[in-house]
Amino acid sequence: MASIRLMHTLRRLWTLDKFAYSLRTFIGLSGVMIWSWATHNLDQLIPLFLGVLASGLAETDDNWQHRALALFVTLICFAGASLSVELAFHHPWIFAPGLGVISFSIIMLGAIGQRYATISFATLILSIYTMINIEQHGGTEGTSIFHGPILLVIGASWYGLLSILWHALFTHQPVRQHLAILMKALGQYLKIKASLFEPVHGVDREERRLKLAQQNGMVVNALNAAKETLFSRLNTHQNSQRLDRYLRLYFIAQDIHERASSTHHNYGALARAFFHSDVLFRCQWLLYQQGEACRQLSKALLLRLPFDHSKSEQALKDLRASIQYLEGHQPEPEDKEQQRLMRSLNSLEINLTALERQLALADNPAVAPKQDDRKLLDRSPSGLKDAWRRIRSHLRLSSPIFRHAIRLSLALMAGYGLLKLIHPTQGYWIMLTTLFVCRPNFGTTYKYFRQRIIGTIIGLVSGWALISLFPWAMAQAVIAVLAGVLFFATRSSRYITATASITLMVLACFNQVGNGFGLIWPRMFDTLLGALIAAMAAIFILPDWQRRRLDRDALTVINNSRDYLKAIKHQYQQGKQDDLSYRLARRNAHNADAAFSTHLNTVLQEPRQYRQDADKGLNLLVITHSILGHLSTLGAHRRNADDVHSSSDLDDAFEQVITYLGQMSEALDQKQWLAPLNPSPMEWAERLESQAEAPNDEQRLAHLQLALLCRQMEPMREAVMALARLKPPQNKP
Repeated sequence: MASIRLMHTLRRLWTLDKFAYSLRTFIGLSGVMIWSWATHNLDQLIPLFLGVLASGLAETDDNWQHRALALFVTLICFAGASLSVELAFHHPWIFAPGLGVISFSIIMLGAIGQRYATISFATLILSIYTMINIEQHGGTEGTSIFHGPILLVIGASWYGLLSILWHALFTHQPVRQHLAILMKALGQYLKIKASLFEPVHGVDREERRLKLAQQNGMVVNALNAAKETLFSRLNTHQNSQRLDRYLRLYFIAQDIHERASSTHHNYGALARAFFHSDVLFRCQWLLYQQGEACRQLSKALLLRLPFDHSKSEQALKDLRASIQYLEGHQPEPEDKEQQRLMRSLNSLEINLTALERQLALADNPAVAPKQDDRKLLDRSPSGLKDAWRRIRSHLRLSSPIFRHAIRLSLALMAGYGLLKLIHPTQGYWIMLTTLFVCRPNFGTTYKYFRQRIIGTIIGLVSGWALISLFPWAMAQAVIAVLAGVLFFATRSSRYITATASITLMVLACFNQVGNGFGLIWPRMFDTLLGALIAAMAAIFILPDWQRRRLDRDALTVINNSRDYLKAIKHQYQQGKQDDLSYRLARRNAHNADAAFSTHLNTVLQEPRQYRQDADKGLNLLVITHSILGHLSTLGAHRRNADDVHSSSDLDDAFEQVITYLGQMSEALDQKQWLAPLNPSPMEWAERLESQAEAPNDEQRLAHLQLALLCRQMEPMREAVMALARLKPPQNKP
């Protein structure tokens, strides 16, 4: 029984996305520790440890071939940066400006793509690790300038080779983990969506809509992460059958997301109309059970087990029975509004039935219809010319990357000048703290400022206690390795724990080759100075207050919503095709909505005087997410080419909503006041609702959804003008 429980525990650990990362780190750090002890070269322990840490921070999710190429680039960057530091270390007037130029250049390289941003940031970290290693050895005199860089690169190479081997042996494990994260996020989204159907008086649906919009951002991020993980493995042609299964699961998740984000009618109107019926409780229960099924699918993916969605199937049957009962008690013919809501309810049932069908396919993706267009957009640069074009597009003061590059390079130079001025012990920890704390915006910088200081204090206190309790070198070696593993396991989710762990690791490592207790107060002092420099840089050096970007974010949301609507219009005219252009338009609309939500959360972390527009932004977010819901409904109910029943009235309605969005986009782009929309969106809404009696179900739903979109146009115009602080021109006497 004990062995069975152990196997079950290990199997569950294997499903955790951090476990593989932590295990690789454990092997890497343990290997360095064992080699240093076995060869009696403890003086090489710290540079080798630092090399492993830097290589782990530079790791990207790729197949093993791409990982090998990334490692080659990383080692060249590491060797060049480390050697440059060694050469210029004793020449401050060369070192300081060189540090600024190199820091600026490395941050700008991040504009090429996320992979390059990760490698660039790790290269900066390794540069400071080189300074720490030089200072720890008392300077460069008496040793070759190549000694430190070689050890750092050897440590980085050792971990890099482990990473390549791991990705070759378990190439599909990250794909499965990212799909599981995606399904879990979708499940939570469906559960929040279910809360909107609660037919109870006094429900604050606006607050729930806001939570839904924020959760949508998490779903979009999970979709993007899963797509990138899939794309990096599509060209290897290894285990193509399994990869094909995961690709079909990804497309199923996309369809579930579109259907889950659909909005068929105003939820308050539905609650009032069917208050004395159980039908909305049935809808709520079905959505909740479908969310639970997504969560079960996430678990099944990780454990490679079938999943059970029988509860959601039964909930769907109960909903159909409830709707059939209502249809048997139809309202009087003159009650047009009740009939219209009943048809919306039927459309909702059709959508939830299709969603349930996708869950059934997810249980066995091999039987899912194969996508005609299975292409995924490659966002990596196509060559050196494209890479330079991306960098050049950010060489302007309005670019957040450009501003951050200037801010961080000046902050690092300030840290270097300060340590040269006061000559603190182990002063290069000042620069390392500044590098980790200084972020592209104030909100994130302030969060890391607090967490870095708290984590450092916890790490120093626990380090002092553990070194005192376990004075044996072997015990401290084990502590150093375990602390390093804990740092990698928590660095992206629990930064206080990660900071405490890396501080503990540093104390234990330095105590192997010297006096770790002597590092406690300098580390505390340097952390405070480095964090203070980062905070001052975020406030005074080209501060990137997120409030200033909200109107640009709103413009992006409007433009992408308009493009999504254009793609839907084309589908209604030509028939349903989930081709790359349609999926790209849909994804861009959701990405813009998620980015707007993320920036609003960042605004709420800024000082009070810089977040006065947060309420206006939240109001607009609720409206834009509602519009995205109606667009998703139109997209979810597309028909195949044989079933298309397009009409000139429908085409005109599509074009009119596109025109409204275009007028708002132009006014916002040119910073001009936009008068009330003409022709009146409300008149168009009433006209479309009067045409919602068409005999064709698709046309009827399209008319109703376009009417609901029209009803959102004027509130959206007012919210956009308020957010951008645009006022009507004053009439001159």
